[in-house]
Amino acid sequence: MAHADSPQDDLTQYDLATLADKFRRREASPIAVTEAYLARIEATEPRLNAYITVTAEVARAAARDAEEEIGRGDWRGPLHGIPIALKDLCHTRGIRTTAGSKILADFIPGHDATVYRRLREAGAVLLGKLNLHEFAAGASSNNPHYGPVRNPYDIERIPGGSSGGSAAALAARSALGTIGTDTGGSIRIPAALSGCVGLKPTYGRVSRYGVAPLAYSVDHVGPMARTVRDAALMLNVIAGHDRDDSTSSTEPVPDFTAALGEDIAGIRLGVVEELCRGLDSEVERSFNAALETLAGAGAQIDRISIPGLTSAAARAARTLIVRAEALEIHERWLLERPADYGDDVRKLLELGIAVPASSYVRAQRVRALMLAQSQSALAKFDLLVSPACPISAPRIGEESLKMPDGSVLMVLPALAICCAPFNATGQPAIAVPSGLSSTGLPIAIQFAGRAFDEAGVLRAAYAYESLRGALPPPLAFA
Repeated sequence: MAHADSPQDDLTQYDLATLADKFRRREASPIAVTEAYLARIEATEPRLNAYITVTAEVARAAARDAEEEIGRGDWRGPLHGIPIALKDLCHTRGIRTTAGSKILADFIPGHDATVYRRLREAGAVLLGKLNLHEFAAGASSNNPHYGPVRNPYDIERIPGGSSGGSAAALAARSALGTIGTDTGGSIRIPAALSGCVGLKPTYGRVSRYGVAPLAYSVDHVGPMARTVRDAALMLNVIAGHDRDDSTSSTEPVPDFTAALGEDIAGIRLGVVEELCRGLDSEVERSFNAALETLAGAGAQIDRISIPGLTSAAARAARTLIVRAEALEIHERWLLERPADYGDDVRKLLELGIAVPASSYVRAQRVRALMLAQSQSALAKFDLLVSPACPISAPRIGEESLKMPDGSVLMVLPALAICCAPFNATGQPAIAVPSGLSSTGLPIAIQFAGRAFDEAGVLRAAYAYESLRGALPPPLAFA
């Protein structure tokens, strides 16, 4: 293959869309790019700890295949030859899948998760399996079994969770695209705290088959990437009905990149008041600046109250649903191997024992009311907007946080305030960086839309990202 790679060319600098175009034009080598990413992993992992398993030989074999196929004109599409990594909840045939746990430390699946199968069939190159909060049951990614994932913008701070490795690898350029999962914000929280893009699709848009569950009715699988366009390109590949997942939607899958770049003049954005309370002053400043940027592009912005999203009943309902469903999944292990869980995850699962069936049913009714209120709001607006997190990244090891309003919350509920409501409603939502704090920590804005309107969410996010300009990289990993 003829290409223009040179020793001075940092092949990890390109975003996915740019590199895909270079591959298609045979201006870059998948083999050389894969080797650059493997070298980057080796260089960054001692400080970052984003990976549990690095699949170097799998990656090299896939890169050789991609280079040969593209060289003879058999280009499979924008993911062909692209180095990606998976949150270590995703089953990979013949490659261990730990779920960040001691319990599954030696588990070798006999099949691929659908999301990985689709990426592999699109020609993606698997670099490895990413570290996470144990069993995806937390927001810090401070893993007691595999060590804490560190935030590339400040290695003494968390990257967010549970998809912490997925976000950290993107920010440190040790993966070009990653897969995360989101039960209460676990794609968007780490994207917000680590300076990348994280999209939680509509419930059912992306198959959950072969992805270790935390709570069946609120788990979502989605793309994480450096840019909005990259996330859209990944969603094009992984979205769609899967007969192996009974909750998988048959909704038609559009080209999610088609509307990127369209004018957003006249788009109606509803700022959800309940999700904008008690913000850190720097988050509030960044969010207001983002709204001014969007208004300058012609967006119509108004405040809206949706009390049902964040009421005490809504918070209790979300908590009860996750606890009950997580206990059902983990009950046998919890009885037989309780000491093999990290303390925080074991305690969360034990709380599920106290959830009566009647409370679970009532919680699902509250959830229906949350969705009804949100849908009603979207009759007047195209999208709902809020900060993605009320604060920037806490320090590793902090178990509770003093919030800007003086209240004290545990890390998970503190970070999930803005994200978790849209897990209960199942709506698509995306976190996009809005800048850095005065101490250099990422901050993000969140866009949420109507069910299956990922295209609309991505369009607005892309427009904002384009107007915002480039986000400064983490200096220690530049």
